[in-house]
Amino acid sequence: MEKNTTTQYADRAAPLTGRIALVAGATRGAGRALAVELGRAGATVYVTGRTTRERASEVGRTTETIEETADLVTAAGGTGIAVPTDHLEEDQVRALTERIDREQGRLDILVNDLWGGEHLLVSSVFGRKSWETPLADGLRVLELGVRSHVITAALALPLLVRSDAPLHVEVTDGTAASNRRYRENLYYDLAKNAPIRIAFGLGEELAEYGGTAVAVTPGFLRSEQMLAHFGVTEGNWRDAVVQEPAFAIAESPHYLARGVAALAADPDRAARWNGRSTSSAELARTYGVRDVDGSRPDAWGYFEDVVYGDKEGSPDDYR
Repeated sequence: MEKNTTTQYADRAAPLTGRIALVAGATRGAGRALAVELGRAGATVYVTGRTTRERASEVGRTTETIEETADLVTAAGGTGIAVPTDHLEEDQVRALTERIDREQGRLDILVNDLWGGEHLLVSSVFGRKSWETPLADGLRVLELGVRSHVITAALALPLLVRSDAPLHVEVTDGTAASNRRYRENLYYDLAKNAPIRIAFGLGEELAEYGGTAVAVTPGFLRSEQMLAHFGVTEGNWRDAVVQEPAFAIAESPHYLARGVAALAADPDRAARWNGRSTSSAELARTYGVRDVDGSRPDAWGYFEDVVYGDKEGSPDDYR
């Protein structure tokens, strides 16, 4: 990528001022950071999810809410608007898009970061053959990771194509390249590959509108849930490396989010990214952004070369 373009968009202040974004699944993790960084770039951001100050989703965490995310968006310089929404309920998603239409008249950026299936992975998915996974749990993984994305795209895209530069972002786990490997369980493999194909397909459909559809993935994410799993905080996250050496390559949710915000501000994004899948590390290299600690980790490169390949190296070589 051209260096002058990288510098230009990394350094611009509030390049998304006036833009309207929806981050579907913004309660925590990458979704929350994506909403905040889009807000920091000046956007008005509708943030949705199932956990509110009054009610928790099946994930079972009450420590993060969509109202808190909206407050963080506003504090960062944007306008955060929390709308409780279960994206598996068509009526709720339709009401959401009708509200955005009524209040804004269009949608410029749609981020599909819907998931919420972590609680199923340890108990029913990882370490099991597909036929050993309880069918109800496997189908729930597909509902949370695929059906919710399709419903949201189907109902929000008519509003998105009113934009002069529509951007649809699918958030998943793994790039098209890294997901050539089987993702441990059939249901999980389907759930994490489907968003890549959704972005590819929607890229074809949005092209005539000057739009861009792209699938993005973080690396080893230091989400709130992952930090809690290891019993650490963002401040002392390296203490978890003793338990899991690969955690040394971990990145904060803001790493991916900064890259996506820069992509959203790039007028040439359709030519660069439409229909593709990419990672936080590739976006960081392209747009000159860094993680909150100043590093530029490449988790997928590390796993490809060192963990699965024959190359010698350490996580420090990929930061």
